Amino acid sequence: MVVLSGYETVKDALVNHAEVFADRPHIPLFSELTKEKGLLFSNGDIWRVMRRFTFSALRDFRMGSKMIEDKITEECRCLVNTFKAYGGKPFENSTVVTTAVANIIVSIVLGNRLDYDDPTLCRLVTNIRENIRIIGSPMVQLYNTFPSLFRLFLGSNKEIYTNLAEMQEFVTKTITNQKKKLDVNDQRSLIDAFLVKQKEEKPNPKLHFTDVNLVFLVSDIFAAGMESTSTVLRWGLLLMAKYPEIQKNVQNEIERVIGSGEPCLMHRKQMPYTDAVIHEILRFGNIAPTGVPHYTSQDVTIKEFFIPKGTSVMTLLYSVLKDKKYFEKPDEFYPQHFLDSDGNFVKNEALLSFSAGKRSCVGENLAKMKLFLFFTTLLQNFTFQAPPGATLDLTGDAGFTIAPLKHEICAIPRN
Repeated sequence: MVVLSGYETVKDALVNHAEVFADRPHIPLFSELTKEKGLLFSNGDIWRVMRRFTFSALRDFRMGSKMIEDKITEECRCLVNTFKAYGGKPFENSTVVTTAVANIIVSIVLGNRLDYDDPTLCRLVTNIRENIRIIGSPMVQLYNTFPSLFRLFLGSNKEIYTNLAEMQEFVTKTITNQKKKLDVNDQRSLIDAFLVKQKEEKPNPKLHFTDVNLVFLVSDIFAAGMESTSTVLRWGLLLMAKYPEIQKNVQNEIERVIGSGEPCLMHRKQMPYTDAVIHEILRFGNIAPTGVPHYTSQDVTIKEFFIPKGTSVMTLLYSVLKDKKYFEKPDEFYPQHFLDSDGNFVKNEALLSFSAGKRSCVGENLAKMKLFLFFTTLLQNFTFQAPPGATLDLTGDAGFTIAPLKHEICAIPRN
């Protein structure tokens, strides 16, 4: 394996040689779990078709009557009510935050949200969180490196396979139900859009819009869309409690721009400080420090180093988000990384939280929408604090993604 470090090196590979680094390597566990279908770990025509469809579907739903924004706003209200129920007392927020974010994916994929205590939603969230924990475990890393040697040990832990099978069973049943009531002129979900494509593709002998691909695509969207955004949001609330002066600055901007009204995406351009804080949360949280491995489809030279065809390549996003050439204080939480001297928001090209190139996250725009609306709504309604006598720890909990260590926090209602 070759590891690429630093912004300029990673950009050279993923952007300037995008096609060469567009493939995924064969990773034993992921290949077994996904059959190299769907989006995240597929290659070739399957990947290209699934990526193009997902981009198109998310774009269409985003443009249609503010459909996605309305769904997120509705979920924000539900999450606020749930937080209020704790009455300012300490609580552990990982489950409820993850469930709220998962419900956005449910709304897009299925066409309707579910109650937080709905058994189906609870089980989906539990399955995905358990599998992400297992995938990040040392045993899985050893299995992916020495599959023959460690196959017996991994096989004794069948939880990951059981969880995935349960998830796929739910998606399969949903697809069957959606087919029965499909209206090509009234597409209400991503599954509807896929099934319409499936009908259009029928004469094509090289079928890509199959039920199998749809099952894996939906599973990928659930896992990636739920875990990443909820983890960043949890980092955001923890950091606001840790740095109350930054939290107060965000709240002052919310009061000045939004007041007591409902936050919406049109406010974002008027809120440079809040936007900078959210981008700094993405950088500081650094939830995917190694990204997902790439695979060279042909010989290539990067920074005078020759990398042969068929090489597994890791882009060390951790080194990019802490590159001292682009971030003045890389080890500190410092929103000024995204502000100019006049307080205007400025983009920083080295913020590659969603990777770059052909394999960049297809849901990046959706994730940023969710983060802005959830973050501003929660800080409009609450001030976040550490429980009395507690010290908040910013150490990450290492796994497939880097989440905050388990902790309690207080959401104090604001007038």
